[in-house]
Amino acid sequence: MKRLRLVRVSEHSGATMGVLCIDDMPEFVTLEEAWRDNERNISCIPVGRYTLKPKVSPSRGRVWQVMNVPERDHILIHAGNTHKDTQGCILVGMQFGVLESEAAILASKSAFQRFMTLMAGTPEAELVIIDAYGGGRVH
Repeated sequence: MKRLRLVRVSEHSGATMGVLCIDDMPEFVTLEEAWRDNERNISCIPVGRYTLKPKVSPSRGRVWQVMNVPERDHILIHAGNTHKDTQGCILVGMQFGVLESEAAILASKSAFQRFMTLMAGTPEAELVIIDAYGGGRVH
């Protein structure tokens, strides 16, 4: 089973920034919503351990879904650049940046294609999410 670790490193401009490791190798940067008490569509999910499963989304095509998030569903890993693209999901990119004065991740489409290639043939994976920046949040 593949093991993914999302290490959240900062929160800025309504976005939570992180680094995604696959089998202990840092591969991507991530962007999520800021923590807003796990509210649907506007918050990042709580730190913890989750199962990932491939899914075909009607709006996004082939993606990976984060399973068993308390009081939430349809949390996906997909392409996007700013917190406006997340709707509570996890975005992957190749580098941090700024778009229209907002915290962003860049090269997201190519990062997502690479993510899907790295995950190909995997029926299920484990995702561990850690806050490393000392945000003081207890979930």
